[in-house]
Amino acid sequence: MRCYVFPGQGTQKKGMGRSLFGRFPDLRRRADRVLGYPIEELCLENPQRRLSETVYAQPAIYVVNALHWSAAQEDLPPADFLAGHSLGEYSALLAAGAFDFETGLTLVRRRAELMGQVSGGAMAAVVGVSEQIVEETLKQHDATGVVIANYNAPEQFVLSGSHEELARIKPVFEKVEGVRAFVPVRVSGPFHAPAMAPAAERFRSVLASVDVGGLRTPVISNVTGRPFGPDAQEVRALLAEQIARPVRWTDGIRYLRDAGVSVFTELGESKVLTSLIDRITTAQEPAPAPAQEPAPDPRRDLIERIRREILQPEIGDEALGFDEDASFRQLGLNSIIYVRLARRAGTVLGIPVKPDVIFQHRSCAALADYLLTRDDIAQAIARAAPPEAPPAPLREYQDERVTALLHGCANGTLSVDRTIEAIRALA
Repeated sequence: MRCYVFPGQGTQKKGMGRSLFGRFPDLRRRADRVLGYPIEELCLENPQRRLSETVYAQPAIYVVNALHWSAAQEDLPPADFLAGHSLGEYSALLAAGAFDFETGLTLVRRRAELMGQVSGGAMAAVVGVSEQIVEETLKQHDATGVVIANYNAPEQFVLSGSHEELARIKPVFEKVEGVRAFVPVRVSGPFHAPAMAPAAERFRSVLASVDVGGLRTPVISNVTGRPFGPDAQEVRALLAEQIARPVRWTDGIRYLRDAGVSVFTELGESKVLTSLIDRITTAQEPAPAPAQEPAPDPRRDLIERIRREILQPEIGDEALGFDEDASFRQLGLNSIIYVRLARRAGTVLGIPVKPDVIFQHRSCAALADYLLTRDDIAQAIARAAPPEAPPAPLREYQDERVTALLHGCANGTLSVDRTIEAIRALA
């Protein structure tokens, strides 16, 4: 069985939808009429950096998701289920026939306006530990104003609260054993938290006047992690509640797996949900027997190569432990470093890579996902793949200390400079 999933806020970027606006001009014209401004210009040029504002980001993502859905209807087989993360839920409901494009865009625009009016809060992702540890840490440090807003994966949660409280607990979480990252999320308020309750109530009155049709394909609700029921009033109620309630993405994906879904296809401008789904489904699967050979994983191998062969030579050994979903912005990179990373990527992969590619795909996972979708790059990656075993000369040294250092350098746990320094010290 197959499920199409749609991303939400945070995935907006300049240039989104570039390949599709020309293919579906009628959709663009209809969006312009509803919004009162040129949506293609907003998405491709990002004037005054408006895509960073909720009131512009949400309609833009909805429109671009609709473009991808239009393409999927022509290019891909039908889905058995649909799902969307937060704002992406409106794209899933559009695809299921709950409302037409204009109605959905009108709802999204009003939702964005109401959510954008709530100030004084922010969101941050915690990566690497379980829900229990996150909850215990919040309780132990009396972070009563901070809640889990997104249950994205078994070891990835998004917290919502005030700027001050998130800033206070950031160093706390960074000291918790197992935490790999504490990363701010690109939103303008404390979404999916009790602070959004007034916006949710105002949006409820907006939804009351909207006709909701029967769903042609089951859609998973963010609030329940289960399919919406057939009652239109239930759909309206859950859409209103979603603004102030947590996104239970992990529960929804687990439900879909149990229902028999084996193929998930992300429609939109990112592969963020693809990465989360991989984590959720991997956590569900039993560990292989010790003697079983692990299946090749080109994506995982490429992520590690990006860390070891592209990032590490420029920023040092910090790259080896850098979380695959964390933004390169955490490393404080400037434009010169992006140019050097692009040159190094071109050398490693054997074909030119522009600095914009590194800049726009700002994590190891996002960059790997982009590279693997390009046939020319994927073929170059395959040709440039490193050898599976250490080269023979490593076995020629009689000094075990030197051999250990060389193996550490070969597998990426030591940089070349540190290896040379250590060998010189031994000499």
